[in-house]
Amino acid sequence: MKGNLLCCLLSLLVYNLPAQPVQHRPGKSHLKTSLNAYSFSKLLNDELKNPGSGMSMEGLLEFAAVHNFDAVDLTGYYFPGYPNKPSYAFIHNIKRKAFLLGLDISGTGVRNDFAHPDPQKRAADVQLVKDWIDVAQLLGAPVVRIFSGNMPAGFENKRDSILAYMAESIKECVSYAKKKGILIGVQNHADFLKTADETIQLLKLVNSEWFGVVVDIGSFVTADPYKDVEKIMPYAVNFQFKESLFSATNSVKTDVGRILAIVRKSGYRGYLPIETLPQVRNNQKIAYDPVARVPGFLSEIKAGIKAREQQKIPKE
Repeated sequence: MKGNLLCCLLSLLVYNLPAQPVQHRPGKSHLKTSLNAYSFSKLLNDELKNPGSGMSMEGLLEFAAVHNFDAVDLTGYYFPGYPNKPSYAFIHNIKRKAFLLGLDISGTGVRNDFAHPDPQKRAADVQLVKDWIDVAQLLGAPVVRIFSGNMPAGFENKRDSILAYMAESIKECVSYAKKKGILIGVQNHADFLKTADETIQLLKLVNSEWFGVVVDIGSFVTADPYKDVEKIMPYAVNFQFKESLFSATNSVKTDVGRILAIVRKSGYRGYLPIETLPQVRNNQKIAYDPVARVPGFLSEIKAGIKAREQQKIPKE
């Protein structure tokens, strides 16, 4: 009984908290392209397992430079030794190469689960995030992407309890990140966070200007994901710009122009990391070659950015 009362009070409290954007962004929207390393997941993993069989991180940087990306988003999974921190030498070499190629490093990220009911597992994931905050600082990456986690089996009716301990774990990460000058961004990943409202609820609980959202346009599980993208934009600190808003198994293509109009109207100034994924149609995997696929998607986004820079933003 007491537990249920506590959950109800928590829900009312969170509902009535003000939702403050990460920051006021003066001036017009300014967008920069970035390549999310996950687009090359198989090739990068193949290279880690068997050098020479895939694509190295250095090769990824060169690909991004050849295709005139502004930045790269270097997910932690593709560093040697992950989840452990890579060597200083490796980090410094990647940072040097990116700089000489004219590339920013727009972010990095880890695989964590703060919805897990075991406090020891959550504590281990807090340490994982802290480790990669250190890596981000050395790389010069401004944002570390985290996940909320997956709804644990049997806990479907305890969402508020999960939200409370999840927020405490994230607060510890954010406190550490603030000292290092790094932002934490939670990615809505069709897991515990399926909608903009659910994501904003978590933002309210953590309540820090150092905590925002990595907007995954392909992972809002709603009837109209465009509305969710628009609602979440004031909290955006980074992106995952995908080819479909309805997951890789859906043939409904992202309306790039519509998304860019939403982003630009919000005043967002920052990176748009793009992420292409293997796709499935009628339960059949479609041949996927990121080397061929990424440049076409990038060209479409760049054309959309250019077209919208020439348009006036309608007054509210």
